[in-house]
Amino acid sequence: MQICLPLQGDNMFSFHRKSSSVGTCMFSFMDYNYTKQSDILNSINLVLNSTLLNLLCCYLQLRNLVWATTRHDVYLLSHQSVLHWSPFSCEKHKVINLQGHITPSEKHQGNVSEGFYQAQVSTLAVRGNLLVAGGFRGELICKFLDREGISYCCKSTHDDNGITNSLEIFEKPSGSVHFLASNNDCGVRDFDMENFQICNNFRFPWAVNHTSLSPDGKLVAIVGDNPEGLIVDTNSGKTVHELRGHLDYSFASAWNQDGQTFATGNQDKTCRIWDIRNLSESVAVLRGNMGAIRSIRYTSDGRFLAMAEPADFVHIFDVGSAYRKKQVVDFFGEIAGISFSPDTEALFIGVQDRTYSSLLQYSRRRFYLYLDSAH
Repeated sequence: MQICLPLQGDNMFSFHRKSSSVGTCMFSFMDYNYTKQSDILNSINLVLNSTLLNLLCCYLQLRNLVWATTRHDVYLLSHQSVLHWSPFSCEKHKVINLQGHITPSEKHQGNVSEGFYQAQVSTLAVRGNLLVAGGFRGELICKFLDREGISYCCKSTHDDNGITNSLEIFEKPSGSVHFLASNNDCGVRDFDMENFQICNNFRFPWAVNHTSLSPDGKLVAIVGDNPEGLIVDTNSGKTVHELRGHLDYSFASAWNQDGQTFATGNQDKTCRIWDIRNLSESVAVLRGNMGAIRSIRYTSDGRFLAMAEPADFVHIFDVGSAYRKKQVVDFFGEIAGISFSPDTEALFIGVQDRTYSSLLQYSRRRFYLYLDSAH
């Protein structure tokens, strides 16, 4: 009888590369189960390098322009268009053409009926059937992927410094879909997409670069142009606790699905892990190689955390090892965004570079130990 047993740390990741044609070449990583080096995690492998996609990264501070809604559906910004890319069929199609005149096809209160002309997108978010793009002048463009045309266009702010820094789509306990828009004008706005209106507008003393909502929807982590971050009550907008420890401005945040821990990424080249049960100090400090931490993502099962520097490096940490085991993915190019697929089986990295611009797809690696035994 042959028995298949998973090794310790069985959910890893493998690596073969595919260019814009069909050729492949294999790469191998060390497996920490055999090297006994506790700081090495070989969790992902490169499966696809699509140079058919030219990613555009206009705003150098924030990198949230790649979103995977499934393993086979990726949305990204490329050549003044929001594209859908299928790694399965290697086909792409335009979802929103940003080069011309964008006008809403539905009538809702607050809609900018004249729309926008050649909107420059600074950030992107996709969840379920809703795609929201934010612009450099506070523009918000909302499209339901199962409908024709653009559903809603508005300006979240008329401030000259109103760039949309981040977006997060979420579902309320009632089932209604909302999104948070964070802007350089020091505001965080809660949009109700059922009624197409702003239901909350929270103000802060500094530009808000990123917000992330806790899994239960009660708290939101807010970071921006201040070394201190904030934990804020979602309903009232009141500060629950300040986050002290970073040395510079912060650009990224993410909650683990356990609802107890979350991460913040800073220009001081660190990502700090916090525990909501004791926010007096961070519980771990993860360090980058060369630059600020611009983007952070947890897998939906909470087992891995990925953090991206501005260029060349994405770090992947094993949460179960208290972030001691890690894998570093290195390449050439500015990073436009990172996204895990909801099933945790794939990691997508957008690379914006004049020569090497592409979308990298990594697959989760799984090791099994086969033992032979007699009946």
